[in-house]
Amino acid sequence: MSTMNTVGRPTAPSANDHDYKYPTLTGGRGLLQAEHLIFESDGWGKTGVDLPEPKTDGSDLGDLVRRDPIGLPGLSEPETMRHYVRLSQKNHAIDLAIYPLGSCTMKHNPRLNEKMARLPGFSDIHPLQPTSTVQGALELMDTLAHWLKTLTGMPAVALSPKAGAHGELCGLMAIRAAHEASGQHEQRRKVLVPTSAHGTNPATAAFVGYTVVEVAQTEDGRVDVADLASKLGPDVAAIMVTNPNTCGLFERDILEISRLTHEAGAYFYCDGANFNAIVGRVRPGDLGVDAMHINLHKTFSTPHGGGGPGSGPVVLSAALAPFAPAPWVVHDADGYRLVEREEDEAAQAFGRMCAFQGQMGMYTRALSYMMSHGSDGLRQVAEDAVLNANYIKARLSDVMSAAFPEGPCMHEALFDDEWLKGTDITTLDFAKAMIDEGFHPMTMYFPLVVHGAMLIEPTETESKAELDRFINALRLLAQAAKAGEVDRFKGAPFHAPLRRLDETRAARSPKLRWTAPEGTNIAAE
Repeated sequence: MSTMNTVGRPTAPSANDHDYKYPTLTGGRGLLQAEHLIFESDGWGKTGVDLPEPKTDGSDLGDLVRRDPIGLPGLSEPETMRHYVRLSQKNHAIDLAIYPLGSCTMKHNPRLNEKMARLPGFSDIHPLQPTSTVQGALELMDTLAHWLKTLTGMPAVALSPKAGAHGELCGLMAIRAAHEASGQHEQRRKVLVPTSAHGTNPATAAFVGYTVVEVAQTEDGRVDVADLASKLGPDVAAIMVTNPNTCGLFERDILEISRLTHEAGAYFYCDGANFNAIVGRVRPGDLGVDAMHINLHKTFSTPHGGGGPGSGPVVLSAALAPFAPAPWVVHDADGYRLVEREEDEAAQAFGRMCAFQGQMGMYTRALSYMMSHGSDGLRQVAEDAVLNANYIKARLSDVMSAAFPEGPCMHEALFDDEWLKGTDITTLDFAKAMIDEGFHPMTMYFPLVVHGAMLIEPTETESKAELDRFINALRLLAQAAKAGEVDRFKGAPFHAPLRRLDETRAARSPKLRWTAPEGTNIAAE
């Protein structure tokens, strides 16, 4: 494997680099080019574009006139393109192979969705345009809202939240507003959260000002109903339960959980991150859910947000619907319009979740996915997601230990590290060896209730051939681990652009800014 010299450029691999019989002399590998930082290019002092001379001298800018070099390299168009293409070749992508991350779900995004999102009238409108000029976009939002309500069996939906965690915040703020309206907010200051919940659940509850109380889990990976019942009372505002849960299991006592919650005067928030496992087959509203966010990226195939242009709409029960955040779309004799002001129909809305109406591009992609699949296709989404996960569980259970072996799983198969005992190999080592075989690792060490967890979610978009390729790689690695090939795992990855990093040091002392090597004056050239 190549190393880096003092200025960060690739150098030839060392002679004792045992992963190649003939290590390359440049750091390149086959047709994959070694690539250094753009700041370390040879582009200083030149530019890749010609700009006209400015007509003014900039004197009107006052203190804003630049006096020092800008500190950026100049590259030609081919150099710029090659730099970013080479970087892209070092990334894994769903267009290359299966992305088995559990919980977060990366699945194929049909190109049709992208084409629709780029249509004029969706991609080039502005949120401050008069509503008379964006009637088509508002109709699309209204249609999407209709289908989200239909699929969940809920009477209201807030489209504006930008992500799953943002949706959690929306749901809990609606719950808080409902308790405030009934005069119970001051006494109801607790939120009950299972131990296997997504980490954002307790974080969101705390952010809204609630005290978080954990609910135990049974040995078969589900909510301990007896423990839940013992903790419900007049001081509880809500429960937050993921269903299907983070262990990849359906909460079979969900109706009892709902009944107990409502009898205690609390609301039932459902983390809908895993709705793709039941869409078209189960309506959360029929289970007694009061609020649930939907990750459009996971169930309806929009790009994963990751802090970017995501979307996490929240469906609400009749009890919480009056407190939904503005804006929302209504259709009357004058066409489509947004309800935004308190003096309109939004008198009880708890406020706003974002400046405007949410992410139009995600709405367009999600509705395209729904309409291209139809009701039967969306039902098949859930069926295939569950089928694929159970296929993985069945094919690997003889060489890896399933965390909950009894019965089928839902959308993801969960394994623990029991099968690695005595090998001196950890879950992390196994994951790093997967990179050498060309596969992105599964989610590791989560959920925390399973020791050495390996959480695999294939999604419904993977073919049997791709699943078999992935399964065969894991089976071979499992056999190598049990055969005592410890070095294969402890040194992995050998074939990645970079070897294994000191992840603790990288997290605690990240280098987020490039500085010129000492003794050089690159930025001033």
